[in-house]
Amino acid sequence: MSATPSMSASTDSAARENHPLRPISFGTPAVHIERRDDGTIYLRPKAQLTDYPVRITDRLHHWAASAPDRVFMAERNAARGWRQITYAELLTSSRHIASALLARGLSAERPVVILSGNSIDHALVAFGALYAGIPFCPVSPAYSLVSRDYGKLSYLMKLLTPGLVFADDATKFADALTANVSPGTEIAASRGTVARREVTSLADLMATPLHPRLDAVHDAIGPDTIAKFLLTSGSTGNPKAVINTQRMICANQVMLRDTLAFLKDEPPVIVDWLPWNHTFGGNHNIGLTLYNGGSMYLDEGKPMPGGIEETVRNLQEISPTVYFNVPKGYESLLPYLRDDAALRKKFFARLHAMFFSGAALSAFVWNSLDDLSVRETGYRVPMLTGLGATETAPFFMSVNPHTSRSGHVGLPVLGNDAKLVPNNGKLEVRAKGPNVMPGYWRQPDITAKCFDEEGFYKLGDALKPAVADNFDAGFDFDGRIGEDFKLASGTWVSVGPLRARFVAACAPLVRDVVIAGINRDEISALVVLDLDGCRLINPTLPSDDLAAVASDPLIVAAFRERFQQLLAGATGSSTRIVRAVLLDTPLSIDRGEVTDKGSINQRAVLENRSALIEEIYSPAPPARVITLY
Repeated sequence: MSATPSMSASTDSAARENHPLRPISFGTPAVHIERRDDGTIYLRPKAQLTDYPVRITDRLHHWAASAPDRVFMAERNAARGWRQITYAELLTSSRHIASALLARGLSAERPVVILSGNSIDHALVAFGALYAGIPFCPVSPAYSLVSRDYGKLSYLMKLLTPGLVFADDATKFADALTANVSPGTEIAASRGTVARREVTSLADLMATPLHPRLDAVHDAIGPDTIAKFLLTSGSTGNPKAVINTQRMICANQVMLRDTLAFLKDEPPVIVDWLPWNHTFGGNHNIGLTLYNGGSMYLDEGKPMPGGIEETVRNLQEISPTVYFNVPKGYESLLPYLRDDAALRKKFFARLHAMFFSGAALSAFVWNSLDDLSVRETGYRVPMLTGLGATETAPFFMSVNPHTSRSGHVGLPVLGNDAKLVPNNGKLEVRAKGPNVMPGYWRQPDITAKCFDEEGFYKLGDALKPAVADNFDAGFDFDGRIGEDFKLASGTWVSVGPLRARFVAACAPLVRDVVIAGINRDEISALVVLDLDGCRLINPTLPSDDLAAVASDPLIVAAFRERFQQLLAGATGSSTRIVRAVLLDTPLSIDRGEVTDKGSINQRAVLENRSALIEEIYSPAPPARVITLY
C-alpha cells in the first residue's frame, strides 16, 4: 500500500494540543528525592506498592472461578476462524500438564524448554510448568529456524540442561532437535515427528491423570520459586538466563495495574504479536492479560512486508482496548490506518491507550497516529512508554499520559527505587524492587558484577532530567553507558542520543545505525537500511537483495542529502559524523549482532566488522564509503 498520506500528517504539535487526550484512569508516579554529597540521587515512590499474590496461577484460579467462560486466548485456525481457550479450560489443561511434568521429576535443574513461537499450545505447556512450580524457558524460534550453526541454541541447552523440550511442530524443528537435544532428553510436540526419536504428544500430556500431590505442590510454590528463565544476550552475544521468580512476576503485574489503572476499568482485549521469549511479550503482555482477566488474540503478523497484512486482518476483526507494539510496528501499520476507514474505526473504537518499547518512536509516526485518532474520535489516544529490562520483569519506570513523548521514560513506578550515579558526565540508573531478578542462572560471577554494594541492579542505561533541576518532571533516556566512547582527542561521544538524531534525520531510509570512532579522530556510521522506507524513494527496489538496495543510486543520493543536513546541525566533534557505509549484508543472529526482535548489539557489530571499520578510516576509503567534510 502507498505510504503517501491521504490526509495531512503535518499538523503542528500546537494544533494537536488543542484536542484533548482521551481520559483514562492512570496512576501517575510521584517520588521522594534524596541527593547525596557525591552526586548520587535516589528516587523513591511516595506511595507503597499494594499486596500481590504469592503465585501468578492464583490469578488463573480467580478468573476460572469468576469468569470461567471468558476467552483467555485465541489464535487463527486453518479455516481462518479463531481457536479459543477459556479461563476454565486453561486451568483444567494446566493441572493435567503439570501432573505430567511432576511425574517426570522435572525441576530447576531439569526445566522445560519451549522452542516454538507464540501459540495456545505454547501457553498450555508454559502454564502447566507454572502450575507445577517447574521453570520453563521460551527460546527464540530463530535460534532453531534462522540460525545456521545453532550456536546459541547449543550453548543454552548446555546452560539449562532441560528435562523436556517442547516444539509445537516437531517436523518443522526436527533438524534443531536432532542436533541439540541429547538422546536422554524427552521431546514433546503438538504434532510432527523427528527421525529416530520418540516424540511425546501434547495430547498425551493433557490426558495425564491428576497427580496425587498436585494441590500440595502448587500450594508450596512461594515468592522465591523460579517461574521461568528468559534469555538475554550481553555484549558477548552468549545467552544469559535471567531468573524470573514468582515474586518478580506477581509484583510487576501489580505495578502495571496500579500505574496503567485503566486495566481495572474493564478486562483488557489485546491483539499481540510480540514474542514470548522476550520480556515485553512474555511477561508484560501475557501477564497483564491474565492478571486483569483479559483476552489475548494472537497475531501471527510481523512489522514487515508480507507480515503486516496479517496484523491488519486481525485488527479488522478485533478492537483492542490497549495496543502494544515496537516503533517499527506502528510505522508499518500507519499507511493502512490512513487508507482504510473501516480499519481505523475498528482500531480506535475502544482504545484506551497505545504503548511502545524497544526503540524511539519517530515524531512523524507519533504525530500521524495523533492526527488519525483525532479524526476518528475527536481526542488523542495516549501513547505510553517507560524504561525496563528483562532483569526487572520488565516494568520499572513509566511516563504519564500528559508528559509522554519519545525519549522520555518518566519516573520509577510503585515498588521500585531508582539510584542515579554520576558516570563520565552522565547519570547511570540502577533499580531495586521486588521485580528485580536474583541473578543469572548458573552464572554467579556475571551476577555479582550486575549489582552494586547496596543491591541495586545496574541497567547500564543513562538518564537525564527532562527539566533541568526539576526531577519531579521525570527523566529522558540518555543512552547506554557501555556504548559511549572517547575520540582520540579525549572527547566523549554519547552514542544513544546521537543514534536517535541520525535515524530521525535520515528517515525513512534508516532503521538503525551503529556508531564507530573509538580512539579515532572523527565519528563514522554503519547504517542499517529500512527496506520499507527505501522503497518509498524507489518502488522498484527488490525486497530480498540488500546489496542492490545499498548501492542503488537513488538511495545513495537520498541518504547523502539527509546525511549532509545532519552534519550541518552538528555542534562539535562529539556529534559530527563525517563517514558512513550503507551495510549491504544482513546483521547476523548467529554472531550476536541482532536479536529476532531486531534489537542491535552495537559492540558485537563493531567487533565482527572490524575490517569494515578499517576500510572506513583508511586514507583512501573505497567508493562505498560516503564521506562529508
